[in-house]
This record gives sequence, structure tokens and C-alpha cells, in this order.
Amino acid sequence: MTASTSKPRWIALLEGPQTLGKGPGFWSLFALVVAAACAYPLFADGYDVGNNVYFFNWLFMALGLSLIWGYGGSLSFGQTAFFGVAAYAYGVLSINLGDAYGLTLFSLLAAVCVSALFAAILGYFLFFGRISGVFLGIVTLSITLVLERFMAQTAGPEWRIGAARLNGFNGMGGMPSLTVPWFGGDIALYPDVPLYYLTLALLVIVYLALRMLVNSRFGNVLVAIRENPQRAEMLGYDIRRYQLVAFVIGSSLAGLSGVLYTSWGNYITPASMGMTAASLPIVWVAVGGRSDLTTTLLGTLAVLVGFQALTVHGSQYALVVMGALLVVTVLAAPNGLIFGLATLFSGRLRRKVKAREEV
Repeated sequence: MTASTSKPRWIALLEGPQTLGKGPGFWSLFALVVAAACAYPLFADGYDVGNNVYFFNWLFMALGLSLIWGYGGSLSFGQTAFFGVAAYAYGVLSINLGDAYGLTLFSLLAAVCVSALFAAILGYFLFFGRISGVFLGIVTLSITLVLERFMAQTAGPEWRIGAARLNGFNGMGGMPSLTVPWFGGDIALYPDVPLYYLTLALLVIVYLALRMLVNSRFGNVLVAIRENPQRAEMLGYDIRRYQLVAFVIGSSLAGLSGVLYTSWGNYITPASMGMTAASLPIVWVAVGGRSDLTTTLLGTLAVLVGFQALTVHGSQYALVVMGALLVVTVLAAPNGLIFGLATLFSGRLRRKVKAREEV
């Protein structure tokens, strides 16, 4: 019996071959990082905690794009479209339903489902219509820009759904923050410690669930489709179904990012679906390493922190630096800067351990 078959299936899925980090050393480091993240609010002020929630919100979109593009090989520029659809859906639902009795949690789930349904309909026509490669990116980008233009012209008073006004280019505001029902009343999750812990918990759950997914049979087939779709189809797999499922899951995570961002700032604007917004997730995932969830997570977080610092101290240079970073990544490290550094470090570490064992 091999070591992999002697382990419980869920452990084997977490430590499978489709991810860079595996083994007890990685999981010890993972537990240490999570513990440090849990302890962070005890030593930071409220502003910094809320700012980190902002960073966490975007990581779900990056992980979803890693699944679609990195593992599935389908480059989608439409993640901000699903982000915006879910964000506006949450705004409309939460304004009309209110925040009592934990109805904002229902609004969150319903908004993510709306995003997933939109992705399923669009993905059906894309993948079952055999649209792939650069044409998939063009179509998804076009859908994103059309939605952004449409929402920008909804400023008139007639553009309302119940009590919620869309407000056009100025964006929708006034939606309540997430609330959790509790004894004696609801707990509002403002951009502070409670929302930080909720977002962190969701992030850990999504990360572990995606690791299990990409290391399962589904993930193996998805990678086979990325490497050679014709060969995968000749082996009997309906590649359209696998691509569609990955697209829906990744787009649902983009929708989750949209809902969390909207509840964090209590507003959403059409600019969140614009050309600039649509291109930034590509930079995050490419820099980290699109074919690995761990490096995608680390790379996205690093680029977000750097992008915010550049925006504060010199907004005119922020996008230029992001573009230059993408060019450097494509030319020097096609698999991702963070992925390349992690691979180099882990390779040297393995060689050192092997040399010590030989001595």
C-alpha cells in the first residue's frame, strides 16, 4: 500500500499533485499564518483591520480566475461582470428586504446565486458554442463593458427596483452591511473585527475547498483539458461540461467578492466593471502564478498592497507599474513571479535536505 492510499481521501485531496504546497511542513506554515491572521486584530487599529478586509474581498475573485484560467486554460475578462452583477443584486435585495433577522445573509446567498446563474447561461453559449482561446477573452470583455455602459446610464428616477435606485454613473449606495442574527438582536458586521473574522473564515474555507477540487478527478480532467483539449475529448470526456462547471464556480467566487465589497463599503459603481477593473485580476493572477492556488493567493495580496500604496502616493503611476509588472511576468516568468520564486526556494530546500541525508 502506498503512502497516498493509506491517507484519508480528504487529506490526499488537500496534498495532491496539482498544488505547490503539500506535506507537513507546508501545513505547519499554513496553520501558523492562519493563527497570525487571527491574532492580527488584537494588535492593530480599526482602520488597518478594515483595510485588510478590503484586500481579502478581492482574493475570492483571484482564486476563481485561477480555477478558470490557470487550471482550465480559459482566459476570462468577465470576472468583474459577475462581481458587478452580484454586487448590484445584493444592493437591490438588501435595500428592499432590510437587515433585520439576518436577511442580509439571504441577500448574500441570493446575489451569489444570481451571479452563478448569469455565468451558467453565458458559459453555456460560450463553451457549447466552442468559443475558446482569444475569442473567449474578447467575448467576456465585451460583456463586461456592455454591462458597465448600461449601468452607467441608469441615473433617471425610472431606474429603480422597489426602494433601490440604481443611480447610474454615481453608483448605488445606502445598502446595509451584513448582519448576523443573535440573541437580543442582530450584529452588524461593519468594516472592523467581526467582518474581518467572517471574511477570513470564508477565505480559508474557499481556499481549502478549491485545493480539494483541483486535486480531485475533476481537477485532473480540467488540467488535461488545459494541456490538450483534443486529447481529453478523444479519451471520452465532454470538455464543455468541465469548462462550464469551472466557469460557474469561478464566477460565483467573483460574485462573492462583489457582495463582500458592497457590504464592506455600502456602495457599488459601474466603474467596478470598467476596462481597468476588468484587467487588474489578470495582473494579480499572472504575477502570483495562475496554475497554483497558493501562489495566486500570495501574489494577489502582494500586488493589492503595492497597488494601494502606489495609488495613495502617486495614482498616476499605479496603472503604469501594474502594466509593466505584467509585461515583466510574461517575459521573465510566464508561470508567475511568486510561483517561480517558490519553486526555486523549495528546490534548493529539497537539495539541502537530500545532501544532509546522504551525509
